[in-house]
Amino acid sequence: MKKTLNIGGKLLDLSTPQVMGIMNITPDSFYSESRVNQLDEAYKKAERMLSEGASILDLGGHSTRPGADAVSEEEERKRILPVVEMLRKNFPNAILSIDTFRASVARQAVEAGAHIINDIAGGNLDPQMFETVAALNVPYILMHSRGTPQTMKDLNQYEDLVTDVLRELQAKIYQLQQFGVKDIVADMGFGFAKNADQNYVLLNELKSFKALNVPILAGVSRKSMIWRKLNITPDQSLNGTTVLNTVALLNGASILRVHDVREAVEAVKLVGLLRHDY
Repeated sequence: MKKTLNIGGKLLDLSTPQVMGIMNITPDSFYSESRVNQLDEAYKKAERMLSEGASILDLGGHSTRPGADAVSEEEERKRILPVVEMLRKNFPNAILSIDTFRASVARQAVEAGAHIINDIAGGNLDPQMFETVAALNVPYILMHSRGTPQTMKDLNQYEDLVTDVLRELQAKIYQLQQFGVKDIVADMGFGFAKNADQNYVLLNELKSFKALNVPILAGVSRKSMIWRKLNITPDQSLNGTTVLNTVALLNGASILRVHDVREAVEAVKLVGLLRHDY
């Protein structure tokens, strides 16, 4: 399995799992503490996450939680691009990921200084995405999903969940490779066209996805698969998140996408001590 990502000519080593901090430049993401709507808020949040050990900052200008309202392309750009420019100026060594399903937003964000494209739609919502990523020559996070944020909850019927998700991701990886994309990360898409029980099946079977021969990203942080099962709220879901992040690490995750960086970094360190792998 490939254990590095080429970030602007420098290699990011994934032999030790890396932590990606979530920064939602939105007013409506499901976890309110992840939202930043002013440049000074974004600066402070980035500074804290980087100081706590985040290797990557993931910036999103369009909420993609199930049922989220659509945001125009212009509005998404207006939210994202000033933050990218500010972070590149103030934190020049930080690795910036752009959470978008729009090829044009991806292109402009990379031109402004971003390094990675994180596409929750896996290319399904913009036919230009794969070609754009190849032209930009940046790493691409391929997430498994179906439909749109408005329809995904009704598209969770599978003949065999693990086999179907694996097959659909493999087909997309092949397409990306045909375009010439060299650095691909696979994300199972917890909560995207999967119900809570299906999420746990995928997490338990995460090792099966090593067959893809690409690094695996796990994004379970404070999701409803935790708080609904425990009858709590997203604000109370840090402990559950850490438990599931630990399971993801034990099952082979190379990147944890999280709201709470310090706790995830500690989980990486302790699992490394347990397994003697890193």
